[in-house]
Amino acid sequence: MSDTPEFSRILDIRHLDPKPLVLTATPEECKALAKRFHLVSITNLTATLTLSRDGTKIRAQGPLVSDLVQSCAISAEDLPAKIREKLDLRFVPEQGEDAKPDEEMELSEEDCDDIPYQGERFDLGEAVAQSLALSIDLFAEGPEAAKIRASGLLGAENNSPFAALAALKKT
Repeated sequence: MSDTPEFSRILDIRHLDPKPLVLTATPEECKALAKRFHLVSITNLTATLTLSRDGTKIRAQGPLVSDLVQSCAISAEDLPAKIREKLDLRFVPEQGEDAKPDEEMELSEEDCDDIPYQGERFDLGEAVAQSLALSIDLFAEGPEAAKIRASGLLGAENNSPFAALAALKKT
Protein backbone atom coordinates (compact mmCIF):
# COMPACT_ATOMS: atom_id res chain seq x y z
CA MET A 1 0.00 0.00 0.00
CA SER A 2 1.31 3.44 -0.90
CA ASP A 3 1.89 6.18 1.65
CA THR A 4 0.74 8.77 -0.90
CA PRO A 5 -2.75 10.10 -0.07
CA GLU A 6 -5.54 9.58 -2.61
CA PHE A 7 -5.83 13.30 -3.41
CA SER A 8 -2.26 14.50 -3.11
CA ARG A 9 -1.28 17.93 -4.47
CA ILE A 10 2.22 18.79 -3.30
CA LEU A 11 3.15 22.48 -3.44
CA ASP A 12 6.55 24.06 -2.95
CA ILE A 13 6.48 27.20 -0.81
CA ARG A 14 9.21 28.74 -2.99
CA HIS A 15 6.96 28.72 -6.07
CA LEU A 16 3.52 29.84 -4.93
CA ASP A 17 1.29 31.75 -7.33
CA PRO A 18 -1.11 34.40 -5.97
CA LYS A 19 -3.72 33.45 -8.62
CA PRO A 20 -6.53 31.19 -7.42
CA LEU A 21 -5.57 27.53 -7.61
CA VAL A 22 -8.29 25.04 -8.58
CA LEU A 23 -7.89 21.52 -7.20
CA THR A 24 -10.26 18.98 -8.75
CA ALA A 25 -10.30 15.31 -7.87
CA THR A 26 -10.30 12.82 -10.73
CA PRO A 27 -12.98 10.09 -10.81
CA GLU A 28 -10.37 7.62 -9.52
CA GLU A 29 -9.42 9.94 -6.66
CA CYS A 30 -13.10 10.45 -5.80
CA LYS A 31 -13.61 6.68 -5.69
CA ALA A 32 -10.56 6.19 -3.45
CA LEU A 33 -11.63 9.00 -1.10
CA ALA A 34 -15.16 7.57 -0.89
CA LYS A 35 -13.67 4.25 0.18
CA ARG A 36 -11.40 5.93 2.74
CA PHE A 37 -14.26 7.97 4.26
CA HIS A 38 -16.77 5.07 4.13
CA LEU A 39 -19.07 6.83 1.67
CA VAL A 40 -21.16 5.29 -1.08
CA SER A 41 -19.62 7.68 -3.63
CA ILE A 42 -18.15 11.10 -4.28
CA THR A 43 -19.21 12.50 -7.63
CA ASN A 44 -17.10 15.62 -7.47
CA LEU A 45 -14.62 17.40 -5.25
CA THR A 46 -13.25 20.84 -6.11
CA ALA A 47 -11.51 23.49 -4.04
CA THR A 48 -10.68 26.92 -5.45
CA LEU A 49 -8.04 28.37 -3.16
CA THR A 50 -6.10 31.61 -3.04
CA LEU A 51 -2.67 31.21 -1.46
CA SER A 52 -0.89 33.89 0.52
CA ARG A 53 2.41 33.79 2.30
CA ASP A 54 3.73 35.43 5.46
CA GLY A 55 7.33 34.31 5.77
CA THR A 56 7.17 30.53 6.10
CA LYS A 57 3.47 30.50 6.98
CA ILE A 58 1.11 29.76 4.11
CA ARG A 59 -2.61 30.45 4.08
CA ALA A 60 -5.07 28.87 1.63
CA GLN A 61 -8.58 30.31 1.50
CA GLY A 62 -11.58 29.61 -0.67
CA PRO A 63 -14.59 27.39 -1.27
CA LEU A 64 -14.72 23.60 -1.14
CA VAL A 65 -17.53 22.04 -3.19
CA SER A 66 -18.40 18.36 -3.20
CA ASP A 67 -21.39 16.21 -4.08
CA LEU A 68 -21.45 12.82 -2.46
CA VAL A 69 -23.66 9.94 -1.42
CA GLN A 70 -23.42 8.61 2.11
CA SER A 71 -25.37 6.02 4.06
CA CYS A 72 -28.17 7.07 6.37
CA ALA A 73 -27.05 6.62 9.98
CA ILE A 74 -30.27 4.72 10.82
CA SER A 75 -31.48 2.89 7.70
CA ALA A 76 -28.23 2.70 5.69
CA GLU A 77 -30.15 3.96 2.63
CA ASP A 78 -28.24 6.06 0.10
CA LEU A 79 -28.40 9.69 1.08
CA PRO A 80 -27.17 12.39 -1.34
CA ALA A 81 -25.31 15.29 0.30
CA LYS A 82 -23.89 18.57 -0.92
CA ILE A 83 -20.86 19.95 0.87
CA ARG A 84 -20.24 23.69 0.54
CA GLU A 85 -17.56 24.95 2.91
CA LYS A 86 -15.30 27.96 3.11
CA LEU A 87 -11.79 26.77 3.81
CA ASP A 88 -9.17 28.74 5.70
CA LEU A 89 -6.12 26.50 5.96
CA ARG A 90 -2.84 27.57 7.60
CA PHE A 91 0.37 25.70 6.94
CA VAL A 92 3.30 26.30 9.29
CA PRO A 93 6.77 24.79 9.44
CA GLU A 94 7.07 21.84 11.77
CA GLN A 95 9.05 22.60 14.92
CA GLY A 96 12.73 22.04 14.34
CA GLU A 97 15.22 19.94 16.22
CA ASP A 98 15.78 22.78 18.68
CA ALA A 99 12.24 22.36 20.07
CA LYS A 100 12.14 20.72 23.47
CA PRO A 101 9.39 18.05 23.48
CA ASP A 102 8.93 18.13 27.26
CA GLU A 103 8.78 21.92 27.43
CA GLU A 104 5.35 23.32 28.28
CA MET A 105 3.84 25.37 25.47
CA GLU A 106 0.92 27.76 25.44
CA LEU A 107 -1.26 27.28 22.34
CA SER A 108 -3.90 29.73 21.21
CA GLU A 109 -7.13 28.53 19.60
CA GLU A 110 -5.75 29.63 16.24
CA ASP A 111 -2.58 27.52 16.73
CA CYS A 112 -4.70 24.36 17.00
CA ASP A 113 -5.77 24.71 13.37
CA ASP A 114 -2.24 24.98 11.99
CA ILE A 115 -1.13 22.24 9.62
CA PRO A 116 2.59 21.52 10.04
CA TYR A 117 4.84 20.83 7.06
CA GLN A 118 8.46 19.77 6.70
CA GLY A 119 11.05 21.33 4.46
CA GLU A 120 9.65 23.52 1.71
CA ARG A 121 6.72 21.41 0.55
CA PHE A 122 3.20 20.73 1.81
CA ASP A 123 0.26 18.66 0.58
CA LEU A 124 -2.66 20.96 -0.16
CA GLY A 125 -4.73 18.13 -1.64
CA GLU A 126 -4.58 16.06 1.53
CA ALA A 127 -5.60 19.11 3.58
CA VAL A 128 -8.62 19.58 1.28
CA ALA A 129 -9.50 15.88 1.59
CA GLN A 130 -9.34 16.06 5.40
CA SER A 131 -11.49 19.21 5.33
CA LEU A 132 -14.06 17.32 3.29
CA ALA A 133 -14.06 14.49 5.84
CA LEU A 134 -14.67 16.97 8.66
CA SER A 135 -17.60 18.49 6.74
CA ILE A 136 -19.54 15.24 6.42
CA ASP A 137 -22.51 14.84 8.77
CA LEU A 138 -21.81 11.45 10.34
CA PHE A 139 -25.33 11.24 11.74
CA ALA A 140 -27.28 12.25 8.62
CA GLU A 141 -30.68 10.61 8.38
CA GLY A 142 -32.85 9.95 5.36
CA PRO A 143 -36.63 9.57 5.07
CA GLU A 144 -36.59 5.88 6.00
CA ALA A 145 -35.10 6.74 9.41
CA ALA A 146 -38.42 8.26 10.54
CA LYS A 147 -40.25 5.04 9.64
CA ILE A 148 -37.76 2.96 11.59
CA ARG A 149 -38.10 5.27 14.61
CA ALA A 150 -41.91 5.12 14.38
CA SER A 151 -41.81 1.32 14.31
CA GLY A 152 -40.28 1.32 17.78
CA LEU A 153 -37.15 -0.47 16.66
CA LEU A 154 -35.07 2.42 17.94
CA GLY A 155 -36.35 3.36 21.35
CA ALA A 156 -34.71 6.43 22.81
CA GLU A 157 -34.30 4.68 26.15
CA ASN A 158 -32.75 1.45 24.90
CA ASN A 159 -30.86 1.15 21.61
CA SER A 160 -29.53 -2.34 22.26
CA PRO A 161 -29.94 -5.05 19.61
CA PHE A 162 -31.99 -7.05 22.14
CA ALA A 163 -34.50 -4.20 22.46
CA ALA A 164 -34.85 -4.16 18.68
CA LEU A 165 -35.48 -7.93 18.63
CA ALA A 166 -38.02 -7.60 21.42
CA ALA A 167 -39.85 -4.92 19.45
CA LEU A 168 -39.96 -7.21 16.42
CA LYS A 169 -41.33 -10.07 18.52
CA LYS A 170 -44.23 -7.87 19.68
CA THR A 171 -45.39 -7.16 16.12
